[in-house]
Formats: sequence, C-alpha cells, structure tokens
Amino acid sequence: MTVQSEIAGASASEIVESVREQRERGLLRPGDALPPVRALAERLGVNRNTVMAAYRQLALAGLVTSKGRGGTRIADPDPIAQEGYAADTVLRDVGTGNPDPDLIPDPSAALAGMAGRPVLYGEPVIDRALEGWAHDWMRAAVDPALELRLTVTSGASDAIERLLTQTLTRDDAVALEDPCFLPSMNTVRLGGYRTVPVPVDSEGMTVAGLQAALEAGVRAVVCTPRAQNPTGASLSAARAVALRALLADHPYVLVIEDDHFSMLSSRPYHSLIGPQQLRWALIRSVSKFLGPDMCLAVTASDPETAERLAMRLSPGTIWVSHLLQRLAHTLVSDADVLERIRAAAAHYADRNAAFAGRLSAHGLPTEVGDGLNLWVPLPVPARGVTAQLMRRGWLARPGDEFVLADAAAASHLRLTVHDLDDDDAERLARDVAAAVSAVSRVG
Repeated sequence: MTVQSEIAGASASEIVESVREQRERGLLRPGDALPPVRALAERLGVNRNTVMAAYRQLALAGLVTSKGRGGTRIADPDPIAQEGYAADTVLRDVGTGNPDPDLIPDPSAALAGMAGRPVLYGEPVIDRALEGWAHDWMRAAVDPALELRLTVTSGASDAIERLLTQTLTRDDAVALEDPCFLPSMNTVRLGGYRTVPVPVDSEGMTVAGLQAALEAGVRAVVCTPRAQNPTGASLSAARAVALRALLADHPYVLVIEDDHFSMLSSRPYHSLIGPQQLRWALIRSVSKFLGPDMCLAVTASDPETAERLAMRLSPGTIWVSHLLQRLAHTLVSDADVLERIRAAAAHYADRNAAFAGRLSAHGLPTEVGDGLNLWVPLPVPARGVTAQLMRRGWLARPGDEFVLADAAAASHLRLTVHDLDDDDAERLARDVAAAVSAVSRVG
C-alpha cells in the first residue's frame, strides 16, 4: 500500500517528523510504500530535493529502506545487529568481536583487598585512586594545551550516548565512520539523530568525507583513532593533522574519540582533537583488556562537557560503582596484570596476521589492521559467502551489517579468529575460499 494523504510538511525536517509521527501512531506500518519523490513533492508543493533529503534522513535513521525501483518503504523493526555471540546456534561463531576469555586477567586476588570504606551519597562520581591513575593515562593522549577533566561511565557506548544526549537534540546530524561500529550506529539511530557517513580507508576517516560531513552541518563527530571496528584501520599521523585542520574551523562541533582498544593496540595514537576544539571527549574503556563485564570507561573532556556529563551521573542513582572502579584500578596497577595485557596484545596481533596469511595463500589477499577482528575483502557479496559458510559449520558476520552508505563494504567479512587453533584456522581459511568459489559459480 502506498500512503500519501497523511504525510505533510514544507521542509525536509517537517516531512521526516510527519512520517515519524505516522509510524509511531501505527498509520504507517512496516512494508508500506511511501509516495514516489516526484508525486509527494507535487502534492506538498515543495522541491523534489526537499523530499529526497527527507527520505535520505529517514533511511539514515533506519526508519525506511530504499528498494530501488521498488520504492521507499517503512522499515520492518527487526532486531538490529548487535555485537557478541549469536544466540541459539550450533555453528562455530567467528563473528563475535569478543576478546579471548582465557586472556582476561583473573580478578579473584584483587577482589580480596580492594573494597575499602563504604561510599555514600554526595561523594565524587569518580574514585580518587582511579582518577589519579587515569589522569596520567589520558593526559598523555591529549594535546597539552587542552584543559582536561575526567569522569567515568558504564562503558564506551554509555559514554557516547550520554555525550550526545547532553549536546544534541533530535534530528541533529552526527558524523559516523562508514563502515561503522555497531553500538555507535545503533546509539545514534535510537537517539533519533541523523547519521552522516564518513568513509574510512586504511588511514582512518577520509579528509573529503569529514569535510562533506562538516559542510552538511553535523553537530558531533564520533571517531575511532585506532583499531577501527570493523576495518581495523588506524589514523596515520598525516591524516590526523589534515583532519585537525578541518575541525579547527568548527570548534563547537563535539568531537568524540573512542579509543576502545587502548592498552591492547599496537599502533601509535594520533588524535583528531586539536587545541582549538572547545567541545571534545576521549573515551577509553577497559572492556577489551579487563573484560566486557567490567562495564567501565574513563572519559576525558573539556570542563563544560565534563560538568554536563557528571550531572547525568548523579551519585547513588546512575553512577558507576566505586567497588568496580577500585577493582579496575587495582588490576591496572598490578605489574603481573599489565604483563598479561601485553601478552594478550601480542597474541591478538600474531593470530590475526597468521590467519591473514592463510587467506592470502588461498587466493584472498587480506591486510592486517589493528584490533580483535579481520576485515576480509571478497570478490563476491558477503551474504552469499556467509550462507555457504553456515553449511560448513561456521557463523560469520557479513560486512553489510556495518554499512551506512558504503556499498563496497557489503563485499567484506568481519572475522574474529584469534581463539582458533592452527587446525581450525586452516579449516576456516579453506572453507572461506571454497565458499567464495561456490558463490562465484552461482553468480
């Protein structure tokens, strides 16, 4: 069914709001076709570009899907892709994005002596011991001209959500890397913001992409300076300089850096945040090296952003437990734990490099980035390859789950292979090559 009569508006944002309202009221249902651009523009008396812009905003917000000649339809609210293990599968899951549980430090010894005195209502949000350690950790990554304040959140995604909420209003535009980290993509869409894709190459966010996003009026930029998920790309020094130069003309744009791999990264840290930036935040989670269940991230930011963020972490209600903060500090202050983290970093890098070599030997050249995963380019669509891999006992993650606008990413696999032994790794590499051949024959 094509719906025309209820959609109204004289601007793109008004048309978007009208469609959103009709959808929320149940007047537009999943699968309903929106009017063709030309027809709706004529009925509303607006330029076709206005309707096209509205449909593009709706698509980026995940509210509609474009079917080409099949038109634009209200999206089916299927569960959106999430990180982590797939539920209810007997297949070997190589798309999880998880760290190796055997490489996560055991907190048992630390738990015995870290409790200390009780913490009461009205006390500081961040534990003083953790703050002292984290200040040195974050200060080394931030331009020395910038004034820095610290706070803590329940992980990096929680920090990004709170930072965007305290800065933006609904339908504001946010620049995201494309392909994009799933939690960041979902946080922006569920918050009601508009995503503006910025392509990523081997050196990180592209200069032309960020320039286009800034010209489009983005109010915030979310970037992963190293170990970008899913591509594994890290900002080069030259790329970071060029991006900082662009952002210097936009000092009030909130720049959020998510350095999720931090202590495990093998690449140098190059920041987008220059001394002219007035709204900024650097987030470092402990989830990759101390374990996802730690649910703790440290955020360094400008004083005003820190104050707003702290106000959203009211003591005693939605603050991060000081017991958890003390545990994290106890672990990262332990020399044996730090040595285990260094060993884990070497393990991830070595296993990913070894598997990339196996794929290359099977005719699928793959470059090694940074992070827990490999981003594998394919000569065929990844969906067909994942279907073939399921027949061989593997559950892989296709690249189109991470796509905002970059169609080329759909011909990639994101594989998590660091916990495979040599025999399983060779079998998976062989099966990926066979799956590609099978899809090529069908194509």
